[in-house]
Amino acid sequence: MPPNTSIRWGLIGASDIAKTRMIPAMRALPDCQVTAVLSSSSSRAKTYANENGIPRGYQDLQKFLQDPEVDAVYISTTNELHATQAIAAANAGKHVLSDKPLALTLTDAEAMVATAKQNNLVFGTNHHLRNAVIHRKMRQLIKQGAIGKPLAARVFHAVYLPPRLQGWRLTKPDAGGGVVLDITVHDADTLHFLLDDDVEDVVARSAQQGLGQGDVEDAVMGAMYFRNGTLAMFHDSFAIKHTQTGLEVHGTEGSLIAKNVMTQEPVGEIYFCRDGVCKEVDVGPRENLYVHSLRHFNSAIRGQGQPFASGEDGIRSLAVGLAVKEAAKTGQRVSVKYHS
Repeated sequence: MPPNTSIRWGLIGASDIAKTRMIPAMRALPDCQVTAVLSSSSSRAKTYANENGIPRGYQDLQKFLQDPEVDAVYISTTNELHATQAIAAANAGKHVLSDKPLALTLTDAEAMVATAKQNNLVFGTNHHLRNAVIHRKMRQLIKQGAIGKPLAARVFHAVYLPPRLQGWRLTKPDAGGGVVLDITVHDADTLHFLLDDDVEDVVARSAQQGLGQGDVEDAVMGAMYFRNGTLAMFHDSFAIKHTQTGLEVHGTEGSLIAKNVMTQEPVGEIYFCRDGVCKEVDVGPRENLYVHSLRHFNSAIRGQGQPFASGEDGIRSLAVGLAVKEAAKTGQRVSVKYHS
C-alpha cells in the first residue's frame, strides 16, 4: 500500500467496543479512515453508521466485503461468528484484526490465521493489554534480568461487567459467553508477553456469583504452570465491584508489583521491590492502548513489522482458555493443547 494513502477500515459488528475504543483510536491516527460497518440488522447498521459518522452500513457480509473502500476489517461480533467472518474477509482480500477469543475451537482459529497467510494478508488479535506501556515496561525489565529468574506471578483481573455489556456474555455459552473466554484469555496473553514463555498445564475452579446464567460462569480462579517453571495464579470475575486490578511477577532477585493495570485505560503504576524496599518505576509517556495496537497493525499492512498481537498469539491464548474451561469442568489438571 502506498505510504501516503489512508488505510480504510470496515467494522464487522456494530459493537460497544468498536464505538467506544476502536473508532476513536482509528480517528486519532492520520493514516486511518472508518468507511463501513456491518450488522446483522439493517436498521442497526444504518443507525450505528449515522451515529458514528460512518459513510455506509451493511447487513449482508458479501456486499460489505465487496466494498472497494474497505482495506481492513475489525471483527467484534459475538465469538462464534469470528471464524466465518474472518475467513470470508481474508478470502475477499481484506486484512483482519479480530477480537479475542479468535474462535471457540482451535481448528477454527487456525483456519482464520492460515487463510490470511495464504492470501498474503495481515492478521492480528485485539489483545489490548500487551499494548499498555506498563506491560511493555515490565517485559523490558524482566528481559533485562531485573528480577532474576521469574518464579511466580499473580493476576487480579476481577471486575464488574458494566450493565450495558450484560447480555450474551452472561447467558449464551454457544456464543462464547463466560468470564474465561472474555478475561482469562487476556491474562494468558499478558503473561506470555511478559514471560516469553508458554503455559504447560492449568488447574481451575469456576463459579456463578450473581451474574452468570445457565452454564455460563462469571468467576474463575486457578493456576497456570509455565514451561520454564513459573507458577501463575489468576482470579477473573464479572461480579466484583469494589477493587482494582493488578499484576505481580516475583523472581529470584526482585519483584514487580503493578496496580490498576488490567484495564483498557493507559493507567496504573509499577513498583520494583527488592530487599524489603519498593520504588515506583518511571514508565514514561502514556499512550492509548488501541492507538498503539492500530499503529503497529497499519505499519504491518505497509510491510513494516508485525501486529503487536499476532494471529498466533490469539491461537495461543485461546488454547489456554480452553484448557482452563476444561479444568474447571473436570476438576483435573489439564495440559494445554496448542494445535488442533
